[in-house]
Amino acid sequence: MSKLRVNAFTLSLDGYGAGPDQTLEHPLGVGGENLHKWMVGTRTFRQMVLGKDGGTTDADDGFAVRSFENVGAWILGRNMFAPSRGEWPDDNWKGWWGPNPPYHVPTFILTHHKRAPIEMEGGTTFYFVTDGIHSALEQSKAAAGGRDVRVGGGVSTIRQYLQEKLIDEMHLAISPVLLGSGENLFAGLDMVKLGYRCTEQVATAYATHVTIGRA
Repeated sequence: MSKLRVNAFTLSLDGYGAGPDQTLEHPLGVGGENLHKWMVGTRTFRQMVLGKDGGTTDADDGFAVRSFENVGAWILGRNMFAPSRGEWPDDNWKGWWGPNPPYHVPTFILTHHKRAPIEMEGGTTFYFVTDGIHSALEQSKAAAGGRDVRVGGGVSTIRQYLQEKLIDEMHLAISPVLLGSGENLFAGLDMVKLGYRCTEQVATAYATHVTIGRA
């Protein structure tokens, strides 16, 4: 049965999934790039995201491998696609990742501003959803063809799906980094009352991996 999943989403020790002040120079916010040391050296990240050979095949890579398995569609928040806010300034921006993004399946962008779909190389097509998280989930599940839907972030998008109790499984990588400010994933959320519990935890040199599922 198709699941709604979060995978390989990294948090700081103080609960932030991105740093403050996202810009072209700082796509993950100031200091946000320091969260992802556990992932960037893995073989899976190098192959799937950078299109390069090599990389580690340790426990961190094992979680990276799992993150791409059985994914038939993605859902992303606007800020995971672009640094701009408000109306689209033009049609030139097509994501952070160049002509061949690492998704390779239909990818649905939550936004308040209409935009025509964008077909990219490698099987990725970006669709822009203006009528909310439930519509994005319905469309992405239809596109996934029975496979799972992965919520890529950011924090605001994941929080909205958690508040509606729609996420079936969530893998978080807790990085030994303090950001001090930014977007906090759990602020104001009672995960116990929402029906979630920790189902797995594995510590590595660069992160503590935690899987959260339904109680």
